[in-house]
Amino acid sequence: MKKPLEEMRDGQSIELLKELHILTRDGKINQDSRRKLKQVYHLYNFIEPLLKDLAKSDAELTVIDHGAGKSYLGFIIYDLFFKTLGERGHIYGIETRQELVKKSIELQQKLNFPKMSFHSLSVSDSIHSQLLPEKIDMVTALHACDTATDDAIDFALKKQAKHIVLVPCCQAEVAQVLRQNKSKQLANPMTEIWRHPIHTREFGSHITNVLRGLRLEAHGYQVTITELVGFEHSMKNELIIATHIEGPRKRTIERVNKLLQELNLQELSQRFSLPQKE
Repeated sequence: MKKPLEEMRDGQSIELLKELHILTRDGKINQDSRRKLKQVYHLYNFIEPLLKDLAKSDAELTVIDHGAGKSYLGFIIYDLFFKTLGERGHIYGIETRQELVKKSIELQQKLNFPKMSFHSLSVSDSIHSQLLPEKIDMVTALHACDTATDDAIDFALKKQAKHIVLVPCCQAEVAQVLRQNKSKQLANPMTEIWRHPIHTREFGSHITNVLRGLRLEAHGYQVTITELVGFEHSMKNELIIATHIEGPRKRTIERVNKLLQELNLQELSQRFSLPQKE
C-alpha cells in the first residue's frame, strides 16, 4: 500500500496508525493528524539513537513506559524498532487506569505485537512489583504529572536504567513549598523571583526540572534538557534525556544540597534524593 504521507517511515504499520487515530479508516490524514504524526516522529528521533545504542548488546532489550495512557509511544517504538529485534526485546506499559490497560492489551493482540506487556500499576508501586524485571534498559515517562516524574526517576535508578527519557508535567510540589516558606526568607532578595503567584508557579516548575537534571547528574548520568515541541503546540514541552556514563559525582551532590538550602527547600531533600558521598 502506498504511504498516505511522505513523512511516514518505511515499514510503519498503517493499521497501527489507524488504530491510534492518526490515519482515518480509509487511510487518509488531515492537518491535525499530520501535525500529531510529525510530533510522534520528532520524539522518536530522540529515542531511536538510544535504542540503537542498547541494541549493540546481544542481551534482552527492555523498555518501560510509565504513565503510558493509550500507549502511543510504546506501540510506535515497537512498530519502528522492536519488530526487527526478534525475540530479544520487550516493552512494558505502566498505567493506573485499568480501562486503558485493557484497550492496549486488545490492540497488542490485534496487531500481533507479542513482546509487549501492560500492567495497571502506579509508578511508585511498579518499583517493587514482581511483574517487572530486576533490570530495565530504558525508562520513559511522558507527561507524568507532578511527583510521578520523580517516581519514574526513582524507578530508573532502582532498575539501573542506562537511558531515561522524561517529559515532565504539572509540577506543583516545589511551588507549594516555595509559597509556604516565603515568609521565612523576607530578608533574602532572591524571593523576589517568586514573590507573585504566577512567578511562584513558573519558577517552581523551572527549579523542579533543574533539580531533576542535577539529581540525575549526581547519579552519574549525562543529561540533556531541550525543547520537545514548539510552544504553539504545548506549554509542557521540556524534554529530559539522561544516559548513565559513570559513578556518583560528589561535586554535583554538593551543589544540589547547596541549592536546596539557598531556596529553603531542604524538606524536599528526600524527593530529590542523592547518592551517598564517597
